Amino acid sequence: MTAYHHSSNAESPIPESPIPEARIGEFQSLIDIVARLRAPGGCPWDAEQTHESLKRNLLEECYEALEAIDGGGPGELAEELGDILVQVAFHADIARQAGDFDIADVLTAINHKLIRRHPHVFADGRADDARQVERNWEQLKAEERRQAGKPEPSAMDSIPGALPALTAAQLIQDRAARFGFDWDDVGGVLDKIVEEIGEFRAAESDGERADEFGDIMFALVNLARWSGIHAEDALRRSNGRFRSRYRTMEALARERGQDFSGLPLDGKEALWQEAKSIEQRAAD
Repeated sequence: MTAYHHSSNAESPIPESPIPEARIGEFQSLIDIVARLRAPGGCPWDAEQTHESLKRNLLEECYEALEAIDGGGPGELAEELGDILVQVAFHADIARQAGDFDIADVLTAINHKLIRRHPHVFADGRADDARQVERNWEQLKAEERRQAGKPEPSAMDSIPGALPALTAAQLIQDRAARFGFDWDDVGGVLDKIVEEIGEFRAAESDGERADEFGDIMFALVNLARWSGIHAEDALRRSNGRFRSRYRTMEALARERGQDFSGLPLDGKEALWQEAKSIEQRAAD
């Protein structure tokens, strides 16, 4: 039977921790808590989850961690990383109950992989820079597949189809560049963008315009890659700036008794510039 102690509010019972405080920071404690939640007599919601039902949760937790990296403090990031670990623990426990694998198998596999694919750290391999590490990693992956009797993979095979489009585009281009399919310099990238914009202008149907727009986006992502910018992160930050400035515009209009939606475009533009100035002063 679960024991409870009470805070000063007698209507809000707080369960005592099932884990001694001295062990609360241990990874095994998380595994034990999740197993208890999913065991008979535990939490009905937790017990009925499957790999499929938790897919959305895993994705959402990863995005929340990205938001914490972009704008949160250390405590927020620590919390979001913990939520990702909960997802790992849940999937491992579901697999354990099904007799497929358990958390030890997960850890064994990843630890072996990290050691095997870093021979320049754990053996006599050599890597003078990060690019060499990436090339070695791909060669080691290919060798592992050969030893397992698997067919020679395409460089595109291991790119998940569910990735956000900007992230996928950058990863696709990066993989192609590793095998020499790339421009000689950034000038070729810029020329390609101009070419794709011209093709968009010349498109005659909705379908053609959609295709050409996608090609423009793909070329812009390539420019980001050449510039050392992660396109997905850059657009997410731009989205955040726009939302913040827009909220400031609305607040300024309310303070002045203005109907924001009824303002003419030049009035909205003036508020936009004021919101930008406020943001810049806050940053300074």
